[in-house]
Amino acid sequence: MKLIKQHIVYFVFLMSALGIVAQNNTKKGYDIQGKVVTFIFNVKDYPNIENNGDTVDDVFVSGEFNNWAKDQWKMNKVNDSIYTLKKDLSDFTSDFDWEFKFIVNSKHWAEPSRAFNNITDAKSDDGWYYGAYNLKLYSTFATDYGNVSFKLKGYKDAEKVILSGTFNRWDETGFKMKPTDDGWQVTLQLRPDIYQYKFIVDGHWITDPHNPSKVENEYDGYNSVIDVQKNVTFRLCDYQDAETVILSADFNNWSENKFKMKKVDGCWVYDQKLSGGKYHYKFIVDGKWITDPTNSVKEYDYDGNINSVCMVK
Repeated sequence: MKLIKQHIVYFVFLMSALGIVAQNNTKKGYDIQGKVVTFIFNVKDYPNIENNGDTVDDVFVSGEFNNWAKDQWKMNKVNDSIYTLKKDLSDFTSDFDWEFKFIVNSKHWAEPSRAFNNITDAKSDDGWYYGAYNLKLYSTFATDYGNVSFKLKGYKDAEKVILSGTFNRWDETGFKMKPTDDGWQVTLQLRPDIYQYKFIVDGHWITDPHNPSKVENEYDGYNSVIDVQKNVTFRLCDYQDAETVILSADFNNWSENKFKMKKVDGCWVYDQKLSGGKYHYKFIVDGKWITDPTNSVKEYDYDGNINSVCMVK
C-alpha cells in the first residue's frame, strides 16, 4: 500500500485575476485557459493548513504527473493566502486526468473537504479506502470556445442532462448540458483522439440518436463514438525541380500515389486531418523515398526502415 496515494486533489477555477479565487463550492485547485493550466492554492480552503500553527513558507504541487514529488513544482506567492503555478498542457501526457494535492513546506498535505465538488476517495492500489479525499485534473474542460460541440435534440421536459464519456472517465456530474431552443448542448475542448460517450437524461443513459457511430460496451449496450481530429500540414521545401512529390505514411497504408502533394510558395504541401497519436511518414520525390529533412524525430519500423515521426496531440 502506497501512502502517497492518499494525497490526491482537484483543480480550482479562477474567476478573475490571479489574486481572486472563485467563491463557490464546485471545483478547487486549477484553471485552464487555452493551453495553460494555472494551479491555484488558497490557504483558506484548507483548515488543516490554516489552523495547524505553522507558517506557510513554500507550497508545491504534487501528483501523478510528477511522481508525487514533494519539492519540485514550487508555486509562486501572490498574497498571504494565494499561491499559483502555471504549466503548459504540453507538459502533461495524453492521459485525460490526473490526481494531485498541494503540499506545504514539503511536509503538510492540504486535505480537501467534502465541500469540494470535485473530490474523489483516496484509495490504495488494492482498492482500500484511506478515509481521505483527493482531487483530480481533467485535461478536457467545458468552454464556449471549445472545439467540439455535443448536441441532443428534444428532451425539453428533462430537468438535467449530463454528457459523460471516456474523456472524463464516465463522470456523471462534470459536464452539465445547457438548454437550447431545440434541445441541449455543451461545448468541450478536446485533444485529438477517439472518444466514447453517452448522454444522461434525468439519470437515464442514452446514446446519441443523431450519431450512427457506435461500439458495443461491457453492459450489453452501446456507446456513441466521436473521432476528434486535428489538421496537420506536411511540408517539403526545396526540390523545386521535382515533377511529383507523394506523402506516404502509415495513415494511408504507405500508398505511393494517393496523397499527391501540391506546390505552394516554393514548398510541397499536403493537409491531412488526423486523430491523436503517433504516425510514421516519408516523402516520395520522383520515385525516391526520403525522410523529412526538417524533422529530427525519426524511428525504425518493424522492417528496419527509418521513418519521420509526426505526433498529434
